[in-house]
Parts: sequence; C-alpha cells; structure tokens
Amino acid sequence: MTAFAPDLSAARTLPELLALRVRATPEGEAYRQWDEAAGRWQSLSWAQAGERVQQWARAIAASGLPAGARVAILLPNGLDAMSLDQALLATGCVPVPLHAIDNPGSIAYILADAEVSMLVVAEHAQWESVRATGQALAHLQGVIVTQPPAGGLPAATDGAPTAALADWLAHAAPGTPLPPAPAPEDLAAIVYTSGTTGKPKGVMLTHANVVADVNAVLARIVPTPQDVFLSFLPLSHTFERTGGYYLAIAAGSCVAYARSVALLADDMKQVRPTVLVSVPRIYERVHAKVLETLSASPWKMRLFEAAQAKGWRRFCAAQGLPAPTGDEGEGCWARALPWPVLRALVAQPLLAQFGGRVRVAVSGGAPLSPTIARCFLGLGLPLVQGYGMTETTPVVSCNTLDDNDPSTVGRALPGVQVRIGANRELQVRGPIVMKGYWRRPEDTARVLDAEGWLSTGDQAEIVDGRIRILGRIKEIIVTSTGEKVPPADLELAITGDPLFGQALVVGENRPFIAALAVVGGDEWRQLACQLGLDADAPQSLADPQVLRAALARIERSAAGFARYAVPRAVHLVREPWTIENGFMTPTLKLKRNNLVAHYAAAIEALYAKR
Repeated sequence: MTAFAPDLSAARTLPELLALRVRATPEGEAYRQWDEAAGRWQSLSWAQAGERVQQWARAIAASGLPAGARVAILLPNGLDAMSLDQALLATGCVPVPLHAIDNPGSIAYILADAEVSMLVVAEHAQWESVRATGQALAHLQGVIVTQPPAGGLPAATDGAPTAALADWLAHAAPGTPLPPAPAPEDLAAIVYTSGTTGKPKGVMLTHANVVADVNAVLARIVPTPQDVFLSFLPLSHTFERTGGYYLAIAAGSCVAYARSVALLADDMKQVRPTVLVSVPRIYERVHAKVLETLSASPWKMRLFEAAQAKGWRRFCAAQGLPAPTGDEGEGCWARALPWPVLRALVAQPLLAQFGGRVRVAVSGGAPLSPTIARCFLGLGLPLVQGYGMTETTPVVSCNTLDDNDPSTVGRALPGVQVRIGANRELQVRGPIVMKGYWRRPEDTARVLDAEGWLSTGDQAEIVDGRIRILGRIKEIIVTSTGEKVPPADLELAITGDPLFGQALVVGENRPFIAALAVVGGDEWRQLACQLGLDADAPQSLADPQVLRAALARIERSAAGFARYAVPRAVHLVREPWTIENGFMTPTLKLKRNNLVAHYAAAIEALYAKR
C-alpha cells in the first residue's frame, strides 16, 4: 500500500508540512470531534483546519509575545489544542504541551522552568489551582481560558490577566501580519519528560527533529488519506504528537478525538478507527476485561484459549517465527475446531471492540507483555510494537505488519543509527535526536556525546537488525544477595493474572523480592467469596488465606523467572494507581519513587515479617 502525500521533502518545518497538506487535499476530512450540543460527530476539512489555524495565529501575533516565546497548552485533545499548537508553530513560538489532568504542582513547576509567557487552559478553575501553589511565574503575561464559566471570568486581583478564548480571538484584526516563519533548527516544542524518578526535564525538539521522525515513521506505518486515527493518548506526550497527530497531517488521514477515557470503548465502536496509536496499558485493560468476562464460563475460556493458540501458531508461521511448543492451553474439544469457526466465535467479537476495521495498531511508550502480544496477534489484531523516547522525537524503531517479531521493538527507522555501548546500553544517533534539555547543559552532556550519540538508559541487544530491549539500567533491582531483577518484566508477568490490575515489585538492597498489587473486579470478589471473606472489608486484603492465594498465583505467573526473582511477600490494595493520584505518568507508567514513598510502611512490614 502506498501513502498518498505531497512531496514531503519540500517540508522542512511543521507549518510547511501543514501548508502542503492543505494544498494537496483541501476537501479531505482532517479532524472529527464530538459536538456535545448537537449530539453528534462534527468534521473539519483540511481547508477549514487551515483557516482555523490562521485565525489563532493572528491572535497570537496580536498578543505581542516575544520571538520564540514559550506558550503552555493545558487542554484536552481536540480542535482547540490542535489549532493552538499549529498557530504557535506558524508564528515562531514554542509550544509547551501539558497533560490536561496533571497535578497543579507539576504544572506550576513546568510553567516556571520553561519561563512560559502565556498559558492556554480549558477551565479557569485549573488556573486557580495552579496559582494556589504559590509558585512564582515571573514570565507569565496572560492566561486564555477556552471554556469560561457561564457568568464570565472573575476580575483578576493579582498575577497574569485572564481572557476568554472568544474575546482573545476577536481582538486580532483579519489582516494582522504574522511574524517570520520558523527555521528547521528552531524549537518545535519543549516536551517535559514523564518524571518517573524526580522532577521532569524539558526536552528541546526542533522542527527538523519532528519532520525527520515523521518521514521515517511514514515509511514504516504507511497511513493513507482513507485512514482514521482515534486520538486518546495525551498530546502532551511526544508519542501521540508524532505518531497520532503530525503523522496524520503528512498522510492526509483523519484524526477523530475521543471524548474521554471513560467513553473510549464506545468511541472505538462509533469511530471505527483504522489506525490505533496506544500504550500497552490500553491493550492490557481490554485483555483483563475479556478474562474477567470469561472466568465465569469454563467452556468459553477453553474456546478462547483454543482460538488464541491456533491463531498464534498461524501468526508465527506467517512471520517465520519459531513454532510454539506444548499444548498452548487448548481444551481437548476446542482444539478440533477449524480456524474459521474459532475466528467467527472468538476473534471477530474481540476485534469488534476496537471497531472491527483496525488495519494497524501501534504499541509504544512501555514494553508490551508477551501475554498481551500473543493474545491480540493470535486473534488477528494487527499489532506492531515500536520503541522510542521523548529525546528521540520519539520513534527510534518499529516492527511492520510483514516483519513483526513482538519479542522485539523492530528495526531502526531509515536514517537512524543504533549501537550497543558500555553496560549493554542502547545508543541512538540521527536527525531525530533532541537538541538537548532546556537550561540543563550538564544533564544534556551526560546523555549526548560530542559525536551525537544519545545514551538511552535502556539495555538492549541487536540481533539480525532487530532491537530487543532488556530493561532500564536504573530500574534494575539489585538485592542484598547480589541478584539482579528487571522489575518491569516481572510486573508484566504478574498482571497477566486477571486478579492483579497493577503490580510494583521491590527489593533494592533487600534479601528478597516482594510485590505490591492492586486487586479488584470479579476476580477479587470470587477469591474473597471462596475464602468466606467480605470483598469490601479492608481487612480481607491482609487475611493470611488471601495472601497465600495471591502469592501462589504470582508464583505461577512468574514461573519463567529465576527463583530469586519470584516475590516471596505481597501487599494488596484496592485503590488503583492513576495519574490523578500521582502514581502514574501521563503515559501510564508507574511512578516508582512515589509508590515506594507512599507505601514505605507497608514495604517495611513485608520485610519485618521475614
């Protein structure tokens, strides 16, 4: 399949890329967003999108911001976020994308660190919560509110003046001249890293960085103007910005903005996307829900296992991968069913949950569990895993539909060099590598050498051109006995059991590995019922019978690990770890330091008992 696109070699910056797209397919559908008042999806053509961006760009030009001014975007995914981002780029400003539900302290820190001149926020209450932190924001000249309260904005008593979006847009005359367009080496964004282990750093990405990565990804994923992306990952994350936003502009594909995470399942069925850009956590949630539903019916579970196993064998054969060994969990009667029957009974209903017409689903941002890969690939979801980091704009490598080994993150993109350095660390060089960290030259020098090689912090191996990630160097747990355990792999294995929604393993400088796990749903209620306990009673989580049963299930899930890596103690909780409570990053990675600090007493108790 060949992508229809203008000559992208003529686009050196993101405004040039959008201009090429608007000229190439002005009447094509560019964006789709739910209109709450009308109760339906509304579409915007590329020509209309271009006009909208111009209106916002005139408002920015009329605001008198200095050249290269940083402007923070604290908006949910949608037309406003897109319009502001493109308008900032067109006027030579630097977008600082923020996660719409990040905590006020983190937002205030970024506003101060990036010396932001203007903040655009959805609700005035969000700005008030940021202001209440007391963080000094000396460079902030104004705050624009896109959804002001019905009674209007309150009069400002101190700090930066606020204005409603409609008034701000109206203050710019139609003929307002725009500043000079940006050059390829100018900043296209300062994207703050997720900060799993401390204060986030601002990654400086240039127009040349982003355009290079878009072109390289375009050669691997090959979207077309007929494709529909469903945008639900936060646009504050580079994975969504490049893979779910700028890539669609290059290809002329439509981007539909999901209404919310709570309505994501419905949006999948209504929008029926053809391209998904997601993190593993989304696929894990679907998988857990499927297992939870099937757990009440042994014969349905056997049918599911048979379809998954037979489909996985078919996938491995098609990709030239080693054939699976063993029974693969098939029931004795279900294994006799032919694939067309299993596909109709199991695979098609599962794929219908994604809308039924996904032709490529990309997973990135975190490792994809082998259990999840085997399930969805076996049942026919065209799932490809990629690898990258904010500092590489972000995509470094990716599998393709016809060259797909899910135990790897694929081959390096065209124009990207990779090598293995000291301590098995993956290093990357090429036009996608960041300019550096904002106002942190020492941190930049620690990861980016004079020859342009970026140290990723990930251990890896490269076999036949394919990259296999082995784990984060800093996250490797070293026990007091000297054993080394990669926590992410172990946590993925534990959460393969539907009893455990999330898991965190600990053991640094401790005599053994222990685990904290979130339980819930029908699996937890069934276990509590079997043991004669009240599932809603907090004390049930610490009942010795429950802990023994949980450890037994963890041991089964971790059977493929060395004995020293299998947790010997567990602490169970009911409250999920979320972005809102500060335990997950915007890309749904665990904030390990926050969790360890919060559960410090519980962790100490686990080791005190032994």
